[in-house]
This record gives sequence, C-alpha cells and structure tokens, in this order.
Amino acid sequence: MSDASVQRASRALIHIDYLRENISLVRKTTGAKICLPVKADAYGHGALSIVKAALASGVEYFAVATVGEGRELRDGGIHAPIILLSIVLPEEIDSLIAAELEPLAGDSEYITLLEKGAAKAGKKLPVHLKIDTGMGRIGCNAGDAIALAGSIAASKYLILAGTATHLAVSDSFKNGDIAYTKTQIDQFSAIIESIKKSGIDPGIVHAANTGGVTFHNYSWFDMVRPGILLYGYSPPDHEGKAALAVKPLMELQSAITFIKNIKKGQSISYGRTWTAGEDTVIGTIPLGYGDGLCRLLSNNWQIALGINNQDKKNENKGTMLSLVGRICMDQSMVNLGNDSMARRWDPVTIFGGLAPDAGKMALTLNTIPYEITCNINKRVPRVYCES
Repeated sequence: MSDASVQRASRALIHIDYLRENISLVRKTTGAKICLPVKADAYGHGALSIVKAALASGVEYFAVATVGEGRELRDGGIHAPIILLSIVLPEEIDSLIAAELEPLAGDSEYITLLEKGAAKAGKKLPVHLKIDTGMGRIGCNAGDAIALAGSIAASKYLILAGTATHLAVSDSFKNGDIAYTKTQIDQFSAIIESIKKSGIDPGIVHAANTGGVTFHNYSWFDMVRPGILLYGYSPPDHEGKAALAVKPLMELQSAITFIKNIKKGQSISYGRTWTAGEDTVIGTIPLGYGDGLCRLLSNNWQIALGINNQDKKNENKGTMLSLVGRICMDQSMVNLGNDSMARRWDPVTIFGGLAPDAGKMALTLNTIPYEITCNINKRVPRVYCES
C-alpha cells in the first residue's frame, strides 16, 4: 500500500502491518467488537487508507467527529457503520442521514430533530444513546436515560443501535481517578440493566476508550473504542511501561537538502536563538511548523540520520543530530557537527523509526501523542507501507 508517486522529501510513513498487529492485540485482549475512531483524518494517519486496512482486519465500526469526515469515507466507498461522536447543527441533520451515519444523542430535543429528519428522508436512523456518567461533555443524566431510550426505541423512524458513555480518567493510576472510573462504569452498568429491565434493548453497549481497554476490563461490554492505542501509543502502567505492546504507525521523515559550513559565533535562524560554539556544519531540512512540526521543538529535539530499511551498511545511520535555531514555517536546521559524515540528500527521521517516537516528543512538549500525529498536516504526503 505504498504511493510511489510521492516525491517530496518530507513524508509520513504509515506502517499498515503495525495497525493489523495492534488490532489483533486489542481483539485478543478484550474479545469485544472494535470501533476505531478515525476523526481528524485518523489522528493524522489518513482516514480512508486506515479504514480500508482496518476493515480487512475485521474492525466492525468506525467513528468520526463531523458529518464531512463521514461523507469523505462514504465517497471513498466505505459502507461499514460509522458513529458520529459530536452533536451537529439542525441544518446538518439531512446530510447526516444522507451519509448514513449513526449519531450520538443525549437529550429529547436532539432526538426529536433526528426523528423529524429521518421521517423527512423516509429512512430508519440508527441512534446511539449517550449517557454522561462523569465526563461532563455531552450525554444525558442517569435519571433521564430510560425515558430517552424508550423514546428512541418507540420511534417509527429511529433505531436504538447502541448505548454509550465515555470515561474521563481511565488512563490514570491515581487512586482517586481509579475510583472515579469505577464509579462511572458501575453507574453505566446499572443504567444498562435498568434499560433492559424496562423491556428495551440497549443495542451495542460501549464505553471503553484506550484507558478502559488497557486498565479496566469491566468496561469492555459489547464494543471498545480504542483510539490512540490502535495508532500505537499505550498509556503507561504503574511501572511506567506501556501497558499493551502496540507499535506506533507513523514515522515522520525528511532529508537534508542543503549543507553549509559556519564559523564559531555565527547564529542560525530567526531571533538568533542558537549560536555556534565552534566551527560546525549546518544542514537544512524542508520541514517546519507549516507542516505541523511544533515550533517549541526549536533547540529542543534530536532527529536521526537515516531511515529504517535503507542504507543498512551505513555505520552513521541512527546518529542523533540536534535541531538548532528556530523552526521556520517550511524549513528547519540541524547541527551536523564538523566531523559529520552526513551528506546532502541523506534521509533523516524526525520521530518514529530510528528516532524517538511521538510519545517521547509529546513528553518533551508536555502534551499527548494525539496532538503530535494530528498536527502533521496534509501537505506532508502519507506513504503506506509494510515493514
């Protein structure tokens, strides 16, 4: 699944075989159906290609955040069920229904709007009742759940396809957070039982996100929704190790396109934030914050010389090189050193592969790996490969 037409030096290499392995691991761990979130262009990995690969690995459901994201998948030939995770404007409901998305709903007004839209289209619309057990975002209160489930189930134009909640701190090992997660799951379980006792089929029951999958097996129910886990990043366990041995899909790569010698005392890039302490060699790579490389990594990150599966005999492959000077919109500079064997056109790895992965970059920036991969924008070509 590679795109041989991609010629730009900077590219995001996506390991499809790692996706298959991650899906298999989650399946073996939980035994549940899988809903793969592919919002934000599959966390920056390319939604359509990821969905096609995941379907081939048996993933049953997908999830998006906007109608447009769902429409792109349908236009790409995807017919699998797609859950719409966000509440949309009334003006978007006709498009939602036309795209055959399955919306979350958590209040009577929105359920009525969905019902009217489905009636107008002459279709039966699958809906997932969203219950807020402590996330505080969208969803109904516990006390309203049975009535809302009943209104969906009784509708001529709606189907109660599922019942869901979302866990707020399931990836945390703090005692208070563990207790909070247990309270959420216990409350959700009680609501599901009450819905069933009232004679209503709750549909597919789902709650577990990445943290739920890794640490809370009582949250698995009928289906799990692991997002970043399937893209290769597991939350750490109490020893600081990855709880599940998943593999990061994305490697960000580029190449050295310009080399120059500079003298001790010369500065590099905007603001003169880095000055050479000795004579050295500077390389320029055509990748910057306009591509999604965070500017806060200026003078604060090391890249690797070379890329995996290339130049296997190059003894300098894997040498770590410091980014120096401010990262520009389209270019960044790297200190090659005055004794470097790096050459013009040599490939480099920014994260993943030979370099620290997006999880390590996230720690450097005090953020999460989601943000790192999502920020690599579409002007960086995605190249799909088998390792």
